[in-house]
Amino acid sequence: MSGERTSQSVSSLERALREKSREVEVLHKISDSISSTLDLEIILSHIVDIVTEVTKADACLIYLLSGSREELILRASKNPHPKLIGRITIGLGEGITGWVARERTRVVISSNASDDPRFKFFHNLPEDRYQAFVSVPIMAKKEVVGVINVQHKRPRRYRSDELALLTTIANQVGGAIENARLYEEMRRKALQLETLSQVSETVVSNRVIEDVMHLIVTMTAQMMSSKICSIMLLDQASGELRIVATQSLSEQYRLKPNLKVGESISGRAVQERRPIIVHDVTREPNYMYPDIAKKEGLCSLLSVPMMIRDKAVGVINSYTSLPHAFTAEEVKLMQAIANQAAIAIEHATLIEKSFEMQEALAVRKVVEQAKGYLMRTKKLSEEEAFRLIQRQSMDLRKSMREIAEAILLAGEINARVQ
Repeated sequence: MSGERTSQSVSSLERALREKSREVEVLHKISDSISSTLDLEIILSHIVDIVTEVTKADACLIYLLSGSREELILRASKNPHPKLIGRITIGLGEGITGWVARERTRVVISSNASDDPRFKFFHNLPEDRYQAFVSVPIMAKKEVVGVINVQHKRPRRYRSDELALLTTIANQVGGAIENARLYEEMRRKALQLETLSQVSETVVSNRVIEDVMHLIVTMTAQMMSSKICSIMLLDQASGELRIVATQSLSEQYRLKPNLKVGESISGRAVQERRPIIVHDVTREPNYMYPDIAKKEGLCSLLSVPMMIRDKAVGVINSYTSLPHAFTAEEVKLMQAIANQAAIAIEHATLIEKSFEMQEALAVRKVVEQAKGYLMRTKKLSEEEAFRLIQRQSMDLRKSMREIAEAILLAGEINARVQ
């Protein structure tokens, strides 16, 4: 009996040693993964792979808390629905995942997970097919930053060492996720500053207005990670907004009909002279072209009026392909760019008017010279000379400047011949 007990004790110790060795190996893998990059997407992908391998899960999903800390967003998954990453959101306290984030404690369900009163069904996620379910909060500096969900299609009794390992993994990756987010935020702010600087340089350049608008939408799209960014200008005479620049290659979007001020989201932004945010344009009743939005894969929209003093001259639209909660900082940044764009338009318009005035003065000068020549050589009155130039302009379908220059040239030739 003593020998049997000793054998069982040795077996138990060997099993515990194997479990500890496996735990150390897993933690080493995660440590190597999170120390090799600051790219958040790569880190999350590695975590999902490792957790799936360790738990032999049929599915693993990672949700991260949004910047507003009001909802969780699906940011990585193994096996199901890669196209839904970024599209699935859960409110804090909503469903098992939201409950785990709010309560900061894990949930373990061995079978019939969908029977739990906290469970939430998604039309896009067939989670009701999973029997066993473990949801663990991801912690960083004693704060919840996300949730790891592990799912099995068949009932499963999770061992205590598995659950402990999942909790350890969640705690270890929390700091890495926060570091990656800080790095992402730093890169984003650097890009914002660079974009604002480039927009300012573009505004004061002597480029034609079409080039200025195209550069602004291209830089803004890059900064905001926009699916489509566009500038619409207001035609004061017709009261319509028309697209004048977009970085999108979509012919259907670029050829969208004009919008009346007050119509759709862009028209309201101009009329009310304030930024307007729409979480999903395909579900917004006031959005004029939901079919185009669905075809182009557009989701959230930030529409910001382009202001010159208290006057709106157009709007900049930034669309995302995934649901996005635009922050106050993003709105403020877009408003700064929109106002810079408005200044660029005013600057270009003033230059064009200056050229037009110079041209008008030049035309007037040459017509006056031609009139004087006709009055001297043809003995015409000033009015008769002007009408002669005007009539020839109409008959020959040439500008009055061209007729006046031709008259003066003929006069020079006659003077030389004589």
